[in-house]
Amino acid sequence: MSVKRPKARTLAGALERGRRVYLRHVHPADGDELVAIKRASREMHEPWEPQAPPGKSWYGAVAFRRMLDTSNTAGTQRHLICRRSDDAIVGMANLSQIFRGPFDNAIMGYWIGAPYARRGYASDGVRLCLRRAFVTLKLHRVEANVVPSNAASVSLVRRVGFREEGFSPNYLQIAGRWAGHSRWAMTVEDWRAHRSGR
Repeated sequence: MSVKRPKARTLAGALERGRRVYLRHVHPADGDELVAIKRASREMHEPWEPQAPPGKSWYGAVAFRRMLDTSNTAGTQRHLICRRSDDAIVGMANLSQIFRGPFDNAIMGYWIGAPYARRGYASDGVRLCLRRAFVTLKLHRVEANVVPSNAASVSLVRRVGFREEGFSPNYLQIAGRWAGHSRWAMTVEDWRAHRSGR
């Protein structure tokens, strides 16, 4: 028996649509499903995530409430990656630290749920997020910062057209330790060229 979901939680509420996945904002009814997929993915995600503050967790109701509260703001756009065939949440692709004016820049973060890894859903979702960034939100540049030893993430940013700009030592605390990150970026001009195959 299929689950009946409100329009906001189906393709009808999509912000961007692809062949296999679509993007939408977080909805209050997503709590149980999102917490479940994060918990099921804990072992895969923890080596690459910032450590939660003492007494906090990235895997519970409080973390979900924060996701919900920052899903659609001027500074943050959180996008659930949902599978078209059954509306299942398979991951997220987010734009944060959105700066307007002469910078028109955002930082992209993304993750895929462990049950859906290595099927191309993350790449599909990131491509849709980039389209939303450059077409709908009219940003000029999107940056992604990646731990160089995270081979899957490095492969993803290369595949979707980011170019490597440099390296930032001790950039962010990951799993409780300062970690250097390679900086990848894409401008709207890069995005157009990548899409046209130039």
